[in-house]
Amino acid sequence: MLLNPATTSFDSLDPRSREIMTQTIAFFEAMGKERLKDDYHQRRWYRDFLDFIKENHIFSTMLTPPQFAIDDADARWDTHRNCHFNEILGFYGLSYWYAWQVSILGLGPLWMADGTTIKERTARLLRDGGIFGFGLSEKEHGADLYSSEMMLTPMPNGTFKADGGKYYIGNGNEAALLSVFGKNSDTGEYVFFAAKTDHPDYECVKNTVQSQMYVAEFALRAYPVLEEEVLSTGSDAWDAALNTVNIGKFNLGWASIGICTHALYEAMNHAAHRELYGKKVTDFPHVQHLLTDATTRLIAMRLFATRASDYMRAASLQDRRYLLYNPMVKMKVTTQGEEVIDHLWDVIAAKGFEKDTYFEMAANHIRALPKLEGTVHVNMALIVKFMANFLFHPKDYPEVPSQTEARHDAFLFNQGPTKGLSDIHFHDPMLAYGPCHLPNVEIFKKQIAGFKELLVANQPEARQARDMDFLLPLGELFTLVAYGQLILESAKLQRVDDHLIDQIFDVMVRDFSRYALDLYSTTSATPEQAKHCMELVHRPTNNSDRFEWVWQNYVMANIDKYEMKP
Repeated sequence: MLLNPATTSFDSLDPRSREIMTQTIAFFEAMGKERLKDDYHQRRWYRDFLDFIKENHIFSTMLTPPQFAIDDADARWDTHRNCHFNEILGFYGLSYWYAWQVSILGLGPLWMADGTTIKERTARLLRDGGIFGFGLSEKEHGADLYSSEMMLTPMPNGTFKADGGKYYIGNGNEAALLSVFGKNSDTGEYVFFAAKTDHPDYECVKNTVQSQMYVAEFALRAYPVLEEEVLSTGSDAWDAALNTVNIGKFNLGWASIGICTHALYEAMNHAAHRELYGKKVTDFPHVQHLLTDATTRLIAMRLFATRASDYMRAASLQDRRYLLYNPMVKMKVTTQGEEVIDHLWDVIAAKGFEKDTYFEMAANHIRALPKLEGTVHVNMALIVKFMANFLFHPKDYPEVPSQTEARHDAFLFNQGPTKGLSDIHFHDPMLAYGPCHLPNVEIFKKQIAGFKELLVANQPEARQARDMDFLLPLGELFTLVAYGQLILESAKLQRVDDHLIDQIFDVMVRDFSRYALDLYSTTSATPEQAKHCMELVHRPTNNSDRFEWVWQNYVMANIDKYEMKP
């Protein structure tokens, strides 16, 4: 159920993809934990990692559409294998994942561009080991696209001059190309264009963070842009920005899964070999509950994200359900990752601060992921737009099988306009919940029914729809419904044991009750809504045999199964 670099065989991947995963694991294991942590503490730029990527053409194989591939029959954008690579890089360190992540963001507008010349150039740069970046955010405006001050001015000879600054731009120190968002100074139209970091009119001002990764502030000063380097304009540029984020934000959940998995192994190994007050730490009941919750939350994260990737790969202009599940991987999976680390930290306590542990790095990095590619608030505001259609207006769709085949996901670069969210419908979640009669799933179904009754009987008022303190717990309740649905779908496809599923929903019932109490406590909730919220609070079924089975088979069974080489 979890990545283990010592044993995972990547059976669902083709030979070249398996080779990439095993090569990458071997690279980090040869580096060892001591060197990994020293590079982290010294904030050392990961030249050796980028050289490894270049020598093995890894980014080129994994991020080049086949029609632009150079001497590489395995080149494609394959979300299934990308998920595995995300997980591996997160497992060994977020800094390495970040170089990959911002390259993905930078490549989005390039592969979505109108012309082929810039795409052929991009493919050559990838083949040569280049990394990329996404010049969207600005110091004064963040990711507020409306307020962009980067200006592209048309020149009489058909070229352009770019002027302005960008902030928080990953790989901005040495990206082969940056996809830069701005406006046409004459027309005010949005525009994406390509810029080189080694050009004399490009100024890399500074690294905005104290880290191995480079998160640049840069400035363009009368930077010359050729006509072929203008990637998109007007509504196409706007759509390219948001559709690129649709692709990139999905990766954050998988990075969180990788981080939590490594931290879990390390924390469990430490706890299992430590004695306090004459007892093994793992014999304390509260430790057993913390480690079991951490493990089941992490498995649930992976089950959900795996199933969400199926909907991304199966997406089309007629099936845009991924636009709900995708921000959930970004928002829900990453915040669950924080909870997993908190549970583990409560077990290992001061050990989590020690400089030679992976955990010290994980505890720092896990906080970043919910805050990248839009905050939790921004993604929740998007998610709640789907709530009415999801809960009350289901649509029939053909069942989506597992999407593990080796193929290029071309639709991701042709997602179409970003409008029309209210027209997106979903399949009935009861198709997943209905056939499952496990005790905690039955309780959770009662909570779902009660939540729908709350929305019908006490529909949120206009003022509440503008109140984020009200919308956040409301959105969390809705999110749990979709989260559980895809967990059940994934569990069925992967033939997960009923004991584990029921233990996952033990957590889900408790979480649903917690968010119901949060909604009850908001100052803007009406008395009727507050009363209804209390009816959503339930206790999970207490089953000591089930808990013991999960404890032995999914917690204790993982002790000493992995430890990174020194």
